Amino acid sequence: MAKVSFYLFEKSPERQVDSTCRLCRKILRQPERIWLYCADPALQQELDELLWSFDPVSFIPHGIEQPETAVCISAQLPKQPGWIIFNFSPEALEPDAKFSHIIEIIENNEPAKQLGREKFKQYRRFGIQPQTYKL
Repeated sequence: MAKVSFYLFEKSPERQVDSTCRLCRKILRQPERIWLYCADPALQQELDELLWSFDPVSFIPHGIEQPETAVCISAQLPKQPGWIIFNFSPEALEPDAKFSHIIEIIENNEPAKQLGREKFKQYRRFGIQPQTYKL
């Protein structure tokens, strides 16, 4: 069963896309593959642009709808196993053997926190005990 982690920004105004880039860089130090599950074309574009430019000394290899890259931004879920999934959808993801880890990033604003609470409850209904990291 997939591990689920919530990253909750309690004091920081950091945006979801910024924290995603930082976490991707950290995760990619190990031989991992990251799937950014995102159906919103504007958010896909923002993630794509920020992954190119957020770190001036190292590029994070990625592509939109390119599952052969280390980081894939996609409106679909992966077909192959072994992905770390960043979930940008408003729904919790049902457990799937293809997901080694699901990451939920919750920004420091009330609508995001409310959505995060609903997702947390849904994961518990799936029988998963999510880990929470307060930042």
